[in-house]
Amino acid sequence: MKYKVTQQINCFLYLFCCLLVVAQPANAVDAALVEPDPTSLEVPQELPLIDPFANFSARFSAFRYGRELGYATLALSKMEDNQYRLDYSSSVSIFFLSDKRKETSLFTLQDQTIVPQSYVFIRTGTGSDKHVRVEFNHQKNKIVVNDRPSFPLELQLDNQLYRLDLQAKLAKGETEFSYEVINYRGELKHYQLSVVATENLSLPYGELEAIKVGFVRENSTRQTYAWFSPALNFQLVRLQQFKDGDEQGDIQLSQYETSGE
Repeated sequence: MKYKVTQQINCFLYLFCCLLVVAQPANAVDAALVEPDPTSLEVPQELPLIDPFANFSARFSAFRYGRELGYATLALSKMEDNQYRLDYSSSVSIFFLSDKRKETSLFTLQDQTIVPQSYVFIRTGTGSDKHVRVEFNHQKNKIVVNDRPSFPLELQLDNQLYRLDLQAKLAKGETEFSYEVINYRGELKHYQLSVVATENLSLPYGELEAIKVGFVRENSTRQTYAWFSPALNFQLVRLQQFKDGDEQGDIQLSQYETSGE
């Protein structure tokens, strides 16, 4: 019984601290679980996007069965010389387990296209600490993970940046998305996502209309959904995951500020 409880807690820590569930391999969820509902899927041909790369800061609360268990923060800032920085941090504690994580992505823009430069992941808490650094070397066309050349550089994004691209594509009315991603372990993964509905949400932040996106995977009972709000520059506002019909975690937006500066 103790092992089962610990395993369930670890699953929640895993979902919460990997905010976008990008650490899940692409063959984890049955694609049929995210087929669009034609009665609720109403995505306009093109939606107003203020600026997909505007400065913002967001805070999320994590719930399981309605109980709040931790928080996460996410912030994008524009620096000098066309440089951008995306920072994520989280902290959660459940019984005797704790987990703190930080991720930092540096990138530039070329014709409004994200060009990744570096990515850092740091994890501390119960169990082994972990540190991963990824360099996108555009001169030598290779990706270096922890000072070891690992992959040829093509069109990959890191564990965070594909979400910014997804927000811009949602604003254009796109409903199917495919990405090659270097995840927080420094591994190359393929992610397939699909719009499944538009829904009205009641969140700690307030009432929002949001576009529901499902992670398309195969041969698993895990279901993962993310909601993005057009009213908040297509920011992620909710993330929820189930396995075998049992909720593993529900992460909801509680604070959000943005600036066009």
